[in-house]
Amino acid sequence: MKQSADIDRITERATESLTRRGRYLVLAAAFLGWMFAGVEMSIMVPATRPAIQHFLSQPAASLAGATGAVHFETSADKWLSWFVTAFLLGGALGGVVFGWLGDRAGRVKAMGWSILCYSGVTGLSYFVTTPEQLLVLRFIACLGIGGMWPSGVALVAEAWPSVSRPVLAGLIGSAANVGFLILGIMMFYFPITKETWRWVLLFGGTPLFLGLLVLWIVPESPRWLEARDRASALMTSPVIEVFRPPLLRLTLLGIALGTIPLLGGWASGQRLVPWAGQVADQLGLANLKAVTQTFHSSGAVIGSLLGGWIASRLGRRRSYFLISLGSLALSAYIFLRVKPNDPQFVWTVFALGLVSTSFFGWLPYFLPDLFPTSVRATGTGVSFNFGRILSAVALLSSTALSELFRGDISKMGATTSLVYGFGLVVAWFIPSAQELKTHRGSQRS
Repeated sequence: MKQSADIDRITERATESLTRRGRYLVLAAAFLGWMFAGVEMSIMVPATRPAIQHFLSQPAASLAGATGAVHFETSADKWLSWFVTAFLLGGALGGVVFGWLGDRAGRVKAMGWSILCYSGVTGLSYFVTTPEQLLVLRFIACLGIGGMWPSGVALVAEAWPSVSRPVLAGLIGSAANVGFLILGIMMFYFPITKETWRWVLLFGGTPLFLGLLVLWIVPESPRWLEARDRASALMTSPVIEVFRPPLLRLTLLGIALGTIPLLGGWASGQRLVPWAGQVADQLGLANLKAVTQTFHSSGAVIGSLLGGWIASRLGRRRSYFLISLGSLALSAYIFLRVKPNDPQFVWTVFALGLVSTSFFGWLPYFLPDLFPTSVRATGTGVSFNFGRILSAVALLSSTALSELFRGDISKMGATTSLVYGFGLVVAWFIPSAQELKTHRGSQRS
């Protein structure tokens, strides 16, 4: 570990060799790669109900009686849980695989191939004929989504080390939510119905060209190149290194910090759009689903932009605590006190998007600091994506709530939002900047 820490100090000088044009290429590629990953992440949230309607070959309204309607709603919610689980597990595995590739073969190669993975497989999904086929291809595509985050964050952190970390963390954190917003706006002009839902899969395939451009023109991290040349004697796998002392404690903390917003967002927050779709079908409100997606994503863009700045101003521990508290309070209020057809619904959804996605500006601000250059992509990827495994287990367990509450999404969302309460506890274990510095000093001794 001492050799790894010595390498980390030496490589800090290597960034100076990267040109200004190269730095902007890095930033643009990472932003666009994660933005389109956001589109990929959000695809099945508005598309699951129409897709299941299509696969069942009948709209929800024509199912026989109340029993048939409940059957459809529980079936749609279960498939949404399965699709989100495929995303979480695929992202977790992809974070490890592409994080390892980023530390061994380079940040740019890992980022480029992750984009090719998620875009190419999503485009291929256009031709599926069963929900089971779509589920398998979503899992494979999400390997690339999980791999994009650690390679992009590590590359940007190493290419722009002297620039305001809160600003860079906010930009990267907001990128995925810009993708959510883009899809929401497109839904106004191209509604996602049981007849037209496949267009989102074709749109998800368009970043294929971005992946090729990344591999062709984006420069590699000089700090990684320097670390690779000086670490040729280090045969230990980066995955093994982050799961053993002295990094093990920090890795487990990173996993906990990443799990809470992921589980809260996917098990609770992402039920807002299907809930709006459910009410829209009942009341004939054609644009309610698109409005909900757009308002939530708009708040999310602002919140993730501010996440790193909030952490720098309030401190990492206090800011994580307050974001958890705000997310818990807003989720409970929306699911228990408001309905999608109420006038205040979209504004409370906007507020929840703003607060709960501040986590995703907070995480790229904090997580790279936990790990030295030689294992940064792996450590960051494991911390952010390993939480997806825990989230997937919890989400699959929550499918029982669909039967318990007879497809009532508001009750399911209120129950799963309780995960934010754990953030109030985990926040107190976050080390200060001085404690991290002391910890690094102990690694070198």
